[in-house]
Amino acid sequence: MFRPRFTLSDFDFDLPQHLIAQFPSAERSASRLFDASVSPPQHRVFKALPDLLREGDLLVFNDTRVLHARLFGEKASGGKVELLVERVLEGNQVAAHMRVSKKPEVGSTLRMAGPDGGFSATLLGRWPSPEGPLFRLVLANDRGDNPYRLMEQCGHVPLPPYITHADSESDAQRYQTVFARHPGAVAAPTAALHFDQHLLDTLQARGVNTAFVTLHVGAGTFQPVKTENLEDHQMHSEWYDIPPETQRAVQACKERGGRVVAVGTTTVRTLESWAQNGQTQGETRIFITPGFAFTHVDLLVTNFHLPKSTLMMLVSAFAGYDEIKSIYREAINREYRFFSYGDAMLLTRKDQQPGTQPIQQIQQTAME
Repeated sequence: MFRPRFTLSDFDFDLPQHLIAQFPSAERSASRLFDASVSPPQHRVFKALPDLLREGDLLVFNDTRVLHARLFGEKASGGKVELLVERVLEGNQVAAHMRVSKKPEVGSTLRMAGPDGGFSATLLGRWPSPEGPLFRLVLANDRGDNPYRLMEQCGHVPLPPYITHADSESDAQRYQTVFARHPGAVAAPTAALHFDQHLLDTLQARGVNTAFVTLHVGAGTFQPVKTENLEDHQMHSEWYDIPPETQRAVQACKERGGRVVAVGTTTVRTLESWAQNGQTQGETRIFITPGFAFTHVDLLVTNFHLPKSTLMMLVSAFAGYDEIKSIYREAINREYRFFSYGDAMLLTRKDQQPGTQPIQQIQQTAME
């Protein structure tokens, strides 16, 4: 069916509030799995995933590690300040979002709460430019700890805005994948939260291969698209890396006729950025909407996404716009749990529909 260029309203839907998962399932692999890789779709438990894959398939995970990036403190005047660290820079500097009633002046020092008196955060300016959206600060304490250690000691898990409870020790464990290695994300690659070690061992025993990429998920992943015309939307930038062993694994999988299964939209953005620009490391602002020509990814494991989000657009591009609308309707009717702590679905790539006009924004940004 011919479909004109999509607008933001095409990706809206009504979601009952009680379907927004506030806590994870009791066990990682005990969540539900909407299996849309078969027709008609089947409703399974996530631990059944090995039965749905084939020997020789390749699961690709994002091994980023979520920072304890939310920091609380106060100005010299006593006014409350909240920082959300987006990037760790050189020289004990960070780039952060700031929530405060009145922005402090450049050169001001904030006192951030934490054990042993916390630490200081001195405002140096904006980032990545003098008019940039983030604030550049240098973090310091008497022991000379670096920002990663300071966040680990003093910071809080940056739970998504739709999760209403304060972070707990349980969140510190469950809002992190079991294979998280490289610190730098402010949001979890949530499709991978469903995997526990037993499931990974079962997949390996079945002959399903695994590989890893790194994409440090930014807070922009939760920012709503505000422009009805999608071409006017500016994607946030995220850093990614595809190690040589993963490059070889993807190529070998294709050569033997296996399927590349991306675990999460962050993995899709990483692999398809590589396919588009040939770069295995750098910054990406890839914006995937219906009509996008996928190259590397054949199947996708993903959670259910926010209305009017770029992730809704990505899964609609991957599995088909009408198919995704149908999947979401049925998931809501069957009361699947949505968003970061919610249930998952397994999608198969659908060929591009004739007449669909793609919007592809793929930019490499030199971040200073």
